[in-house]
This record gives sequence, structure tokens and C-alpha cells, in this order.
Amino acid sequence: MKNILAEVAVLFSYPKNLIILILRWLLAYGFAMPVVLKVNNVDDTISWFDKMSIPLPALSTYLVLGIEIAGIVLLILGLFTRFISVMLAFVMLGAIFFVHLANGFSVANNGFEVPLYYLIFLMIFASFGAGKYSFDHILSKDINYE
Repeated sequence: MKNILAEVAVLFSYPKNLIILILRWLLAYGFAMPVVLKVNNVDDTISWFDKMSIPLPALSTYLVLGIEIAGIVLLILGLFTRFISVMLAFVMLGAIFFVHLANGFSVANNGFEVPLYYLIFLMIFASFGAGKYSFDHILSKDINYE
């Protein structure tokens, strides 16, 4: 039985890094539209952050924008993935607690479902890294992503 489980583990390890790559790209894509909306309406975003009682709304808006823009680029490249995943996780925690929590879980009611899923994926990347197909792997040959 132990040999069968070992063989199954080897079988499932082959697509692992490709799946991690695709998930990084999907998560980066998921951040893209909200970033575009914030960039195109910065003043409205600052007002909205103020209305949501987010501290220092102007600074918070630009800080969130900077982290999200950097996050998109770095997730696509797989560069500094652990660091940017932690930074984006803090953004997602802010989104959950300041914006979505009062609306419950369901995405249909603008709840915290989607930001929670993003947070989970970001914690996976923060814990396990960007995978074999990344600049992190190229720059850190001592990390084994097999």
C-alpha cells in the first residue's frame, strides 16, 4: 500500500508546477480589473475609502494601488512571490474587514467570499513559493520545487 501511495504522489507531482503557474496568472488577472477601476477613478476611490472608514484614505488608496499593481506584475513573473503574497494578503484582510464582512459570505451580496479565496491562494504562495516556472526559481537554485 505504501508503494502505491508513493507512486500516486509521483504521478501527481508532475503537473504541480504548471498548476502553480496558472494559479499565479489567474490571481494576477483577478486583481487587474479592480486596479484599473481604482486607477481610472482615484478621487472616487479615496472618497469611497473615507466613507468605509478606512484610516488615511488618500494614503491607503495609493498604498493599496501600489501593492496591487506590483502584485500583478510580480505574480505574473513569479518574482518576490512570497513577499508580495504577504503584502497582498494584508490588502485582502483590509478588504474583508472594511468592505465585505458586514455583507456576509456570499459573493451575491458583495460578501467576503472572493477576497477570502484570494487570501487563501496568497497564503499558499507565501508558504510554498512561486513554483519551478518562476524568476524566484531561477534566482534561487537552492530551492527545490520538484
